[in-house]
Amino acid sequence: MPKLNQFETLVIDEFEEDKFHLPTHSHTYYEIIYIAKGNGIHHLNNNLLSYKTGDLFVISPDDEHYFDIKKSTRFVFIKFTDNYFNSNKKLSCDEFLLNTPENFMRDKSLKENVLKLDEPCKTILKNTVENITAYNSKTNVSTSPIVFYQVLSIFGLIKETMRCMNMQVTGTNIDNEQITSYIHQNIYNPKLIQIKSISRHFNISHTYFGTYFKRSFSITYRDYIKNLRTKLIEKRISNNQMSIKQIAYEFGFTDESHLSNYFKKQKNMKPSDFKKL
Repeated sequence: MPKLNQFETLVIDEFEEDKFHLPTHSHTYYEIIYIAKGNGIHHLNNNLLSYKTGDLFVISPDDEHYFDIKKSTRFVFIKFTDNYFNSNKKLSCDEFLLNTPENFMRDKSLKENVLKLDEPCKTILKNTVENITAYNSKTNVSTSPIVFYQVLSIFGLIKETMRCMNMQVTGTNIDNEQITSYIHQNIYNPKLIQIKSISRHFNISHTYFGTYFKRSFSITYRDYIKNLRTKLIEKRISNNQMSIKQIAYEFGFTDESHLSNYFKKQKNMKPSDFKKL
């Protein structure tokens, strides 16, 4: 199954097709998909969602989807990376700083239901999408504050529609304390703290986890792990209650030499030299 990449922070893609040009796929970025006209079936994860003119879908990196077009469909794709909202934090309202649009887009209920927009939401959405596509032909939308606010307004419409449909936003809000607790508990087992393992544990896309961690903790995940492991090893050495071989075994190193090489890269000295300090 193909996984699509995107390097621009925001891309607007508008096109019409009788047959969707992609098979089932996922991507490393996020999509807001507006149906300007047409109808068919949206295959989203394990759900079959009938779509028609005026419908809206949100896709996150965790999702797999494609469209089975029944009647020629005109799509408007608003595609953005994590950096889009992160680079516009100064423009965001407090609500979106606490619960980012990226997290909101992972809400499972948005993958299981077609949003039923009532008036005036339906008209506002149509006008908003048309405004965004109009700006796309005239300016660099990725740096336009006007376009950013238009995109934010779409999330406002989604939340209002969910409220009217009595849909609870469950999302996949990530508890940072749980993440750090997991890391500290499993720092001795290298396999359990690999990005693929920890992201699977918290049901987060592994392609998203690194970006989220750096944004939340102001340090890369790899550097956080290295710093924590090194500090714990330093304590073990300073306590002088365990041999280097025992410390190596505790932290999952293959042997004493492996630990020594790792420690020298981090501290520019061998464990034996650190022990003498």
